[in-house]
Amino acid sequence: MTDPVGKLPSELDQLPDRDPEETAEWAASLDAVTQAAGPHRAAYLMRRSLQHAEGAGLALPKLLETDYVNTIPTAAEPAFDGDLEMESRITAWNRWNAAAMVTRGARYGVGGHIATFASAAWLYETGFNHFFRGKEGDGSGDQLYIQGHASPGIYARAFLDGRLSEQHLDNFRQETGGEGLPSYPHPRRLPWLWEFPTVSMGLGPLSAIYQARFNRYLANRNIKDTSNSHVWAFLGDGEMDEPESTAALALASREQLDNLTFVINCNLQRLDGPVRANFRVVQELEAQFRGAGWNVVKTLWGNAWDELFQLDTTGALLRRLREVPDAQFQTYATRDVAYIRDHFFGAEPALAELAKLLSDAKIAECFYTSRGGHEARKVYAAYKAAIEHKGAPTVILAQTVKGYTLGKGFESKNANHQMKKLSIDEFKSMRELLGLPIPDSAFEDGLVPYGHPGADSPEVRYLQERRAALGGPAPARRVHTVALPQPEERAFKALYKGSGKQEMATTMAFVRLVKDLMRDKETGKRWVPIVPDEARTFGMESLFPSAGIYSPLGQTYEPVDRDQLMYYKEAKDGQILNEGITEAGAMADFIAASTSYATHGETMIPFYIFYSMFGWQRTGDQMWQLADQLGKGFIVGATAGRTTLTGEGLQHADGHSHLIAATNPASLNYDPAFAYEIAVIVKDGLRRMYGPEAENVFYYLTVYNEPKPQPAMPEGVEEGIVKGLYRFKEGTPVKADAPRLQLLASGTAIHWALEAQELLAADWGVTADVWSATSWGELRRDALEADEALLRGEQQVPYVTQALSGAPGPVLAVSDWMRQVPDQISQWVEQDWSSLGTDGFGLSDTREAARRHFGVDAQSVVVASLAQLARRGEVPATAVKEARERYGL
Repeated sequence: MTDPVGKLPSELDQLPDRDPEETAEWAASLDAVTQAAGPHRAAYLMRRSLQHAEGAGLALPKLLETDYVNTIPTAAEPAFDGDLEMESRITAWNRWNAAAMVTRGARYGVGGHIATFASAAWLYETGFNHFFRGKEGDGSGDQLYIQGHASPGIYARAFLDGRLSEQHLDNFRQETGGEGLPSYPHPRRLPWLWEFPTVSMGLGPLSAIYQARFNRYLANRNIKDTSNSHVWAFLGDGEMDEPESTAALALASREQLDNLTFVINCNLQRLDGPVRANFRVVQELEAQFRGAGWNVVKTLWGNAWDELFQLDTTGALLRRLREVPDAQFQTYATRDVAYIRDHFFGAEPALAELAKLLSDAKIAECFYTSRGGHEARKVYAAYKAAIEHKGAPTVILAQTVKGYTLGKGFESKNANHQMKKLSIDEFKSMRELLGLPIPDSAFEDGLVPYGHPGADSPEVRYLQERRAALGGPAPARRVHTVALPQPEERAFKALYKGSGKQEMATTMAFVRLVKDLMRDKETGKRWVPIVPDEARTFGMESLFPSAGIYSPLGQTYEPVDRDQLMYYKEAKDGQILNEGITEAGAMADFIAASTSYATHGETMIPFYIFYSMFGWQRTGDQMWQLADQLGKGFIVGATAGRTTLTGEGLQHADGHSHLIAATNPASLNYDPAFAYEIAVIVKDGLRRMYGPEAENVFYYLTVYNEPKPQPAMPEGVEEGIVKGLYRFKEGTPVKADAPRLQLLASGTAIHWALEAQELLAADWGVTADVWSATSWGELRRDALEADEALLRGEQQVPYVTQALSGAPGPVLAVSDWMRQVPDQISQWVEQDWSSLGTDGFGLSDTREAARRHFGVDAQSVVVASLAQLARRGEVPATAVKEARERYGL
């Protein structure tokens, strides 16, 4: 709404004006400047006033955008700490070899990306020579999140450094022979080099924020001094469209993560064309980051622009830069000087007059090559400002030309992301531009050669000396494996003995176990409980006062429930990461904690507990990232199953997460039925992930919110629990020739199977054995390994085949999951097989009604069992119809 004179209402209208006359004088002065010198001069004075006020310590809202110029003027740039000529030669070799590697690989059709690194070469080289700390110095070194499409440039530098050979480069994207290089940063494929997988775009920036936050967590809990670790995330301006890229910006500023720097390569292009064709992505990003509380450093223009800005006495150049959209800047980089004079400088008379003072060579330099991201001094100044800034994270917006130095066929072309090679003539032109001593004779075989100045050349010595001073090579992944001692048996025994007549959900059993394990003197402090704002849903509130919720500020308020036993306690050394409503953030926490054994040499034991539907379904891409990064820990899908959540409905009833989890080779997936099974699985998980022969796997457990009496553990079932199947309760034959069958059940379905066992015996004279299938996935994994052994000529029988060998009658599998989950093992079961499951969408109702709807309740299990036996002629066919009528199905 507006008032009668059209003025927008403001919060200032609510504040009393103690001196209206003085206020009017200030307004009149501004009006006078506007009238006499124009609105641009008035705006300039206002911004100068705001800048002065900020410097004087006055608390004023900050502007979200600044002019389209560098944040750090040339005159304010610090002295460059290095040999610029030497670094230019190193960068030239890296540019050449990155392009050569991808071009040579194009012979085999394996692809690769050239243009991204070409634009970002100086962004990396400046960091490697001056800023990025390695892992052989003090502390853990820096954490580098390399932009995935820039990987050829990182390989090229490792080749120059002697860490990779020509054979490695020639096997780029050809890994099966054993000497290959993965397409992008993949720690699982190249674990000595890559630390962080980043090419699933958007996950890199999100993970970088939580990694920086986890570094502070380790320090505040006195586990590791991470004060010398800085997190650098290299991103593309197009990548910032991914919602994950900006999802946690407020967290980073709220927790003052000045150990974090984003470097966004603003080459103004995404994969198909301009990032913001009709707008300016740099200004958009500046406003977004400033609004979120970040320190913003814009590095847009190279030194060639200094002359233009000095000649701009009217502000016309700044105005023009603010209004030209990104797609037009991309066009300027591909058109002749006459076009630029006409289209850019011809926009208003003041600019046309300015252009008369510029040579064609100067205009060409400014619009074709002179970008802040292509000049080492500009990048150095930005990086130095970032690491010296305190109290907030920094984002550097570095403008570049995509495909820079690759020639007119590449630079700023919409299609350059898909262009995989240069011609020999284009390489020769590139050679002249970069000044590389590569003779024509090197091309005689029709292939572009790799270039190397020699292992003892000044360039290589300089590179290696710089890295030695900064703490060794980078990027690099180092693992200092220190096995954790097994916790005391007492915590596990509490679940082994069962709950007697007391009912207890398996979710609560798991929480009780971990609570006891967190008290362990040796390993208790290494547990990292992670939950996305539903700790009370999972019965974890008892951990609040004992473990504390992590906050870098501690608790600056008196909690509303302070007088209660389980009050909400925040602490600087708190152990729990309660992330708010963000499964993606909680998962990023888990990844940082689960890989701390490599990143920081500190083994942590994270467990991430979530509302089951919102784990694998919502953050499955991060689960894959976790596997790539070789993370370890326990992922817990609480409130599991499609029918155990009373009244919640379609988007909460999870019947498919085990199916999604089965696609991840690093995930060991369990669906335990009883508390003692959880204890056995967790104990074995601690051995496998953190013992002397630690494996790069993680565990996924599903636990239920349905209270049930928890039985004591039978003797001798531990192996079956771990392997995935054991006979829980053998049926008692009603008579000697009674029909028999085998009921396999996982999770909460074990209770339906046990009830069906009784009904089958009492009502139909059928004997059923009930088996607990703790892991359909592990049974399948074992069976697949047996199949592979057969192909090698080795005789190996799958465990599931062995376990069920000779068991009489058919097999019926039942779970609270889709039928495809138990059906994973059907081909290795020698008996007749059938299954029941909760296929379809979930619905709101009671547990009993939902199970009847899906046909998995005890009575449905009975009918399905009789149907199997009838097909075999072991019970009359009429029994099936009779059973349906008796049970009201």
